[in-house]
Amino acid sequence: MGCILKGGGGLYARMVIGAVLLAAGSGSRMGGRPKSLLELGGVPLIRRQLIALSGAGVDEVVVVLGHHADAIEAAVRDFPVTLARNPSPDDGQASSVRIGLQVLSPKLDAVIVALADQPMINAQDITALIGAFKKRGDASMVVPRVAGEPGNPVIFEAALREEWLAGEANAACRRWRDAHPERVRWFDTDNNRYRVDIDTPEDIAGFTARTGHELRWPAALAVSI
Repeated sequence: MGCILKGGGGLYARMVIGAVLLAAGSGSRMGGRPKSLLELGGVPLIRRQLIALSGAGVDEVVVVLGHHADAIEAAVRDFPVTLARNPSPDDGQASSVRIGLQVLSPKLDAVIVALADQPMINAQDITALIGAFKKRGDASMVVPRVAGEPGNPVIFEAALREEWLAGEANAACRRWRDAHPERVRWFDTDNNRYRVDIDTPEDIAGFTARTGHELRWPAALAVSI
């Protein structure tokens, strides 16, 4: 005899999840080149992030641009995402988070904040993070942690968005997490993909040494600008 699920979507109501994908940085440590356009297997890192978020069932994505906005927009314009520009990207990551939160639609259950320069994150990693969030208990935010070190992306209750937008300009993500440890649930894992991002040429070399995979600049960016 089959299992009959009662109304409202069955035993578990489906969560509606939005994401803010941060891609506003100047890439100053990369010779002024946008890290998100580095390619792994011929695919820009930012496109890999969008594919991962989509594959995990994320309903809505806002990509926050700043420096190199035109070049990055050209790389993602065929995705069904919302593009938002940070007019002051040098104000720091929290300013880009706020812009993304302002643009996301209001009817969400949870929000993911992701980085556009993480080469290894895939749909399974996002799905695992969402699964940890569903088991968070009374916490408001879930952060992956590998060998005692926090990683990315992170996920939090959509209600937290209003708290952040009503607070100080830089009261988001890491600063909020440090100020409210009792509201954070750590997702402890041995999955090092949550810890890998690319900030410097040395990171590129280290990534290749560890994984055997090469990160390459597209032809237009192969020479420092």
